[in-house]
Amino acid sequence: MKLTRLRLSKDASNRLRFLAGKTGLTPNLLCRIGFCLSLAEASVPDPEAYSDEDREFNRYTLLGEYDPLFIALLKERCREDEVPTERLPDYFRAHMNRGVLLLQRRVRGIIDIAHLVPRPSPC
Repeated sequence: MKLTRLRLSKDASNRLRFLAGKTGLTPNLLCRIGFCLSLAEASVPDPEAYSDEDREFNRYTLLGEYDPLFIALLKERCREDEVPTERLPDYFRAHMNRGVLLLQRRVRGIIDIAHLVPRPSPC
Protein backbone atom coordinates (compact mmCIF):
# COMPACT_ATOMS: atom_id res chain seq x y z
CA MET A 1 0.00 0.00 0.00
CA LYS A 2 1.51 3.30 -1.08
CA LEU A 3 0.34 5.85 1.43
CA THR A 4 2.69 8.19 3.25
CA ARG A 5 0.33 11.09 3.95
CA LEU A 6 -3.30 11.30 4.91
CA ARG A 7 -5.53 14.33 4.48
CA LEU A 8 -8.63 14.89 6.57
CA SER A 9 -11.67 16.74 5.30
CA LYS A 10 -12.31 20.24 6.62
CA ASP A 11 -15.24 18.98 8.71
CA ALA A 12 -13.20 16.15 10.29
CA SER A 13 -10.30 18.52 10.91
CA ASN A 14 -12.55 21.00 12.73
CA ARG A 15 -14.05 18.24 14.84
CA LEU A 16 -10.59 16.93 15.64
CA ARG A 17 -9.56 20.36 16.96
CA PHE A 18 -12.69 20.44 19.11
CA LEU A 19 -12.00 16.95 20.48
CA ALA A 20 -8.36 17.73 21.22
CA GLY A 21 -9.43 20.80 23.19
CA LYS A 22 -12.10 18.91 25.14
CA THR A 23 -10.05 15.80 25.93
CA GLY A 24 -6.46 17.01 26.04
CA LEU A 25 -5.49 14.10 23.77
CA THR A 26 -3.30 14.61 20.73
CA PRO A 27 -4.90 14.50 17.26
CA ASN A 28 -3.02 11.34 16.30
CA LEU A 29 -4.40 9.42 19.31
CA LEU A 30 -7.91 10.68 18.61
CA CYS A 31 -7.59 9.60 14.97
CA ARG A 32 -6.51 6.11 16.04
CA ILE A 33 -9.53 5.76 18.34
CA GLY A 34 -11.84 7.08 15.64
CA PHE A 35 -10.36 4.73 13.06
CA CYS A 36 -11.21 1.77 15.30
CA LEU A 37 -14.75 3.08 15.78
CA SER A 38 -15.16 3.31 12.01
CA LEU A 39 -13.87 -0.23 11.48
CA ALA A 40 -16.47 -1.46 14.00
CA GLU A 41 -19.35 0.10 12.02
CA ALA A 42 -21.27 -2.34 9.85
CA SER A 43 -21.53 -0.04 6.83
CA VAL A 44 -18.77 0.58 4.31
CA PRO A 45 -17.61 4.21 4.23
CA ASP A 46 -17.79 6.06 0.93
CA PRO A 47 -14.37 7.56 0.09
CA GLU A 48 -16.08 10.12 -2.15
CA ALA A 49 -17.89 11.57 0.88
CA TYR A 50 -14.63 12.90 2.33
CA SER A 51 -12.85 15.43 0.18
CA ASP A 52 -9.11 16.00 0.60
CA GLU A 53 -9.02 19.59 1.66
CA ASP A 54 -7.58 20.39 5.04
CA ARG A 55 -5.30 18.87 7.67
CA GLU A 56 -2.51 16.56 6.57
CA PHE A 57 -0.76 13.88 8.63
CA ASN A 58 2.37 11.89 7.99
CA ARG A 59 1.37 8.22 8.22
CA TYR A 60 4.06 7.39 10.78
CA THR A 61 3.10 10.38 12.95
CA LEU A 62 -0.51 9.27 12.79
CA LEU A 63 -0.02 5.57 13.51
CA GLY A 64 3.41 5.43 15.14
CA GLU A 65 4.85 2.07 16.08
CA TYR A 66 1.39 0.52 15.66
CA ASP A 67 1.35 1.17 11.90
CA PRO A 68 1.51 -2.56 10.99
CA LEU A 69 -1.41 -3.32 13.31
CA PHE A 70 -3.65 -0.57 11.92
CA ILE A 71 -2.81 -1.49 8.32
CA ALA A 72 -3.54 -5.17 9.04
CA LEU A 73 -6.92 -4.19 10.53
CA LEU A 74 -7.67 -2.09 7.46
CA LYS A 75 -6.69 -4.88 5.07
CA GLU A 76 -8.88 -7.37 6.91
CA ARG A 77 -11.85 -5.01 6.88
CA CYS A 78 -11.35 -4.29 3.17
CA ARG A 79 -11.14 -8.02 2.49
CA GLU A 80 -14.47 -8.51 4.30
CA ASP A 81 -16.00 -5.62 2.35
CA GLU A 82 -14.56 -6.95 -0.93
CA VAL A 83 -12.65 -3.72 -1.58
CA PRO A 84 -9.91 -4.11 -4.23
CA THR A 85 -6.35 -3.86 -2.88
CA GLU A 86 -5.55 -0.81 -5.00
CA ARG A 87 -8.32 1.11 -3.20
CA LEU A 88 -6.80 0.65 0.30
CA PRO A 89 -5.52 4.26 0.50
CA ASP A 90 -9.00 5.59 -0.32
CA TYR A 91 -10.62 3.44 2.35
CA PHE A 92 -7.92 4.27 4.88
CA ARG A 93 -8.77 7.95 4.39
CA ALA A 94 -12.51 7.24 4.49
CA HIS A 95 -12.30 5.23 7.72
CA MET A 96 -10.10 7.88 9.34
CA ASN A 97 -12.47 10.72 8.39
CA ARG A 98 -15.60 8.81 9.36
CA GLY A 99 -13.94 7.75 12.60
CA VAL A 100 -13.27 11.33 13.67
CA LEU A 101 -16.92 12.18 12.99
CA LEU A 102 -18.12 9.17 14.98
CA LEU A 103 -15.80 9.98 17.84
CA GLN A 104 -16.96 13.58 18.05
CA ARG A 105 -20.56 12.40 18.39
CA ARG A 106 -19.67 10.16 21.35
CA VAL A 107 -17.08 12.18 23.25
CA ARG A 108 -17.55 15.45 25.10
CA GLY A 109 -14.65 15.06 27.51
CA ILE A 110 -11.81 12.73 28.50
CA ILE A 111 -14.04 10.58 30.71
CA ASP A 112 -16.14 9.63 27.67
CA ILE A 113 -13.11 7.89 26.15
CA ALA A 114 -13.30 5.29 28.95
CA HIS A 115 -16.92 4.57 28.03
CA LEU A 116 -15.85 3.52 24.53
CA VAL A 117 -13.99 0.50 25.91
CA PRO A 118 -16.23 -2.48 26.60
CA ARG A 119 -16.01 -3.79 30.13
CA PRO A 120 -15.30 -7.48 30.62
CA SER A 121 -18.23 -9.46 31.94
CA PRO A 122 -17.83 -10.86 35.46
CA CYS A 123 -16.98 -14.54 35.68
